[in-house]
Amino acid sequence: MSVLAKIAVELSDAVAQQAALGATSTPPSFRALAQGPGWSVKDVTCTYGPHDRPFREEHTGFSIALVLAGTFQYRGAPALDRNGQLMTPGSLMLGNPGQSFECVHEHGHGDRCLSFHFLPQLFEELACDAGARRGQRAFRILRLPAARETSTLAARVSAQLAALSQAANLGAPCSAMQWEELALEMAASSIRLASGSAGDPAGPLPSTAARITRVVRIIDEEIGEPAWTLQRLAAEARLSPYHFLRTFEQVVGVTPHQYVRRARLRRAAAQLLAEPSSVLNIALDCGFSDVSNFNRAFRNEFRVSPRQFRRQHLPPRGISNSDPTSLLYSVEMGSRSRPSHEKAES
Repeated sequence: MSVLAKIAVELSDAVAQQAALGATSTPPSFRALAQGPGWSVKDVTCTYGPHDRPFREEHTGFSIALVLAGTFQYRGAPALDRNGQLMTPGSLMLGNPGQSFECVHEHGHGDRCLSFHFLPQLFEELACDAGARRGQRAFRILRLPAARETSTLAARVSAQLAALSQAANLGAPCSAMQWEELALEMAASSIRLASGSAGDPAGPLPSTAARITRVVRIIDEEIGEPAWTLQRLAAEARLSPYHFLRTFEQVVGVTPHQYVRRARLRRAAAQLLAEPSSVLNIALDCGFSDVSNFNRAFRNEFRVSPRQFRRQHLPPRGISNSDPTSLLYSVEMGSRSRPSHEKAES
């Protein structure tokens, strides 16, 4: 079953459960997924139907909600829209601080959205970085329809939600930095599309590239630091979080989260070959807070578990780990050194 199909089934189950209880007009449920300075992400499920009376709500900050399943009418301030907008899967529901609204389900039951919220100060910074002029830093429309420009981002968000559910079932934590990257990209894309701005296609200035290089060096020097966040890395570069994210990917070729994760895994792989420490201690030393999360990430990167990696690439008998050429030799010889080692273990 696909990711979006699972999301739709979960919504149908929630609506069915509500009907079985005989309850009506139950407020939407909000599940906090991640948050950071000035932003948060929530999974919102509503089971309202045609016979439920909508209630008036108000956006407390800037809001961008990706519709994952279901449909509804989004009715906002009359100055923006008198009749409301039909929200369908893939469309984005936009809101400004203090704006009142209603979500009406005239033609069906329920919807599920992933809602990104931003405090005004952070949103202003993101709007500026996205190229919006001063008068365009608030949404002047209620909705962005499902479109090619947002389809890739919507797919990444849906996949991240599925990954979160899988991690929760396994008792593993989920990276807040991944959610922060998605939140900032979602805000920037929505701002550009809503204001008609194409953004700045120019590459980074040399001085900005130098800041990114400095941050890369800091990451490599302090790779065991478990508390790296997008906010902290951006502060090291003296850039706004969105500008840092965009520039980092331009300069390095991957997102900050991808770089940090891969650097930690490289360090862990080297320690597995060079040190007798346990897998748990190496995982913790390299910045992973959970060994099961480390094992999954390691297998995804190297196609084997940490223990298998160590077994495959241990130096052959007669070559010491202290020999600086032994690790290179063992990796190159790999399969030829395995039989004698495996035989010795049995």
